[in-house]
Amino acid sequence: MVLPEGFALPPLAYLLPLLLAVGLVGWLLWRAEPTVSERTVVAFAPWMVVGAGLHALYQVRAIPASVAPLFGTPSVYLTTFVVAGGVWLFALRRLRTPVPRVLAGTGTAGVVLVVAAALWYGFTHDSLHLFWPFVGLVVAVLLTGALWIATQFFYPDVAVITGAVGVLTLFGHALDSVSTAIGIDVLNATERTPISRAILEFAGMLPTADVIGVGWLFVLVKLAIAEFVVLLFADYVAEEPTEGYLLLGVVAAVGLGPGAHNLLLFAITG
Repeated sequence: MVLPEGFALPPLAYLLPLLLAVGLVGWLLWRAEPTVSERTVVAFAPWMVVGAGLHALYQVRAIPASVAPLFGTPSVYLTTFVVAGGVWLFALRRLRTPVPRVLAGTGTAGVVLVVAAALWYGFTHDSLHLFWPFVGLVVAVLLTGALWIATQFFYPDVAVITGAVGVLTLFGHALDSVSTAIGIDVLNATERTPISRAILEFAGMLPTADVIGVGWLFVLVKLAIAEFVVLLFADYVAEEPTEGYLLLGVVAAVGLGPGAHNLLLFAITG
């Protein structure tokens, strides 16, 4: 098993229209052939957080029942793609404002709304606790900074080529790994992904488990993989910028989405 617990398709009444919408948006974007640059990928970062926040609200049943199936796993990814892709198409066809600015602006507005809704839920249910999520965010930023400084020192060409997307990739996986470690070692959370759970279980068998917990190994493994991917993708980005930035952006989303989800869920459930 490699799929996380809770992975289930929504009912057909939701799944079929959602798949049709994904197909339509994907086809229109393929026809439009939009430019995918470093700025474009970074502009999608807020949308990754929007999807993560909506899934956290879904888990605490703060989403109206009529649309809730659209925000489970994996449907939340498709729903976010449809909305963000629709904004992308609208910006391409109707607006003169630079596309990355539109994507970043609308995504940031979405983040504000989703985070506000999540905090309001935590406040009204007396379950709002911000200390450990704040610690996780700060530690992730510090680890990202240290890794990026090392990348610039040892692999300056990689840092120049991957740029902000490389930083986003490292930050996303730092946030995911650190938030998971806090959840496991401090907040008694459980890990839903089998591969991640296996790493944590292995760490639990080490002599260090009773002293420093088990999350440290997960952080180490995730950051090593993220750094390796950034190094690996540098040549690809240099040769095929559109495809390279797009795929590296997907790798960043795989870390940033779960990491943001963890922090929001921890903040509003205590």
